[in-house]
Amino acid sequence: MTPESPVEPRDAPPPRYTPDGELVPAPSDADVLYEADDGFAWITLNRPLVLNAVDWSVRRGIARAIAQAAADDDARAVVLRAAGRSFCAGGDMQSSREPDDGVESPGFLDIVLALWELPKPVIAAVQGHAVGLGCELAGVCDLAVAAEDARIGEIQIRHGYRPPVLITPFLTGLRGAKEMLLLGGVVQAEEALRLGLVNRVVPRDRLEEEAAALARTLAALPPATVRLNKLLVNRVYELAGLREALGYMDEPLLAALAEGAGADALGQERLAVLREQGWRAFVDRRDAAVEDSRDGEE
Repeated sequence: MTPESPVEPRDAPPPRYTPDGELVPAPSDADVLYEADDGFAWITLNRPLVLNAVDWSVRRGIARAIAQAAADDDARAVVLRAAGRSFCAGGDMQSSREPDDGVESPGFLDIVLALWELPKPVIAAVQGHAVGLGCELAGVCDLAVAAEDARIGEIQIRHGYRPPVLITPFLTGLRGAKEMLLLGGVVQAEEALRLGLVNRVVPRDRLEEEAAALARTLAALPPATVRLNKLLVNRVYELAGLREALGYMDEPLLAALAEGAGADALGQERLAVLREQGWRAFVDRRDAAVEDSRDGEE
């Protein structure tokens, strides 16, 4: 190696490319943005090339933004939105390794609880896909506005994985939750509205306008009463067991069952395809298996 040769770090991850051949930027502080507005704040998921999939960098960024919103006296409400064509495609199964920088990254449940406990109301503005962690991230917000192109689902069962945060049963009720969690389907915006996953549906070009209007309405109300009313509603659901449900992995029996589900051969095979070849290869493999099973029934 000559002195002029670049030295690559031993642990440098290989470059990642989208299915369209675009280079995925390395994790950075710009993966989540915070912006103050007229009486409220925007928190923006900013990894559009990977459909805002959640990795360690996004978890750190959301945690920072929530803390900033909590400390910002001028922000009396928060809008959680996402750059690009989708709100969030779930967990990033091809994420780079978390750096050994002495900074502890919050878990996804920590993020959910921080949004739940934030004294200020949070509005999710959902476009495109909000699946897996994305469905749950929008679900824990106090209000949700969906664009007409929104597609929402708890898809983890498709690759043998458990729901990381069990918020859906509290949104949809018994039948809706079992439909979402057992079938792993993705529902369109109007169906999400019927199930209680979102509060309203608007044209795509009005999504942020509608979310901002709700935020300004909340910001104009007496802040102490807004905080109290959020706390009162949350309290009802906590008395119904919401916190225990969110932290269900603390129960040994459920944790053991979740671990066993993760060891399922079909789930492991699909998860490997997802990690190694990406979402499109996983969908093609899964859909082919579904078609084969249907052919066998005829």
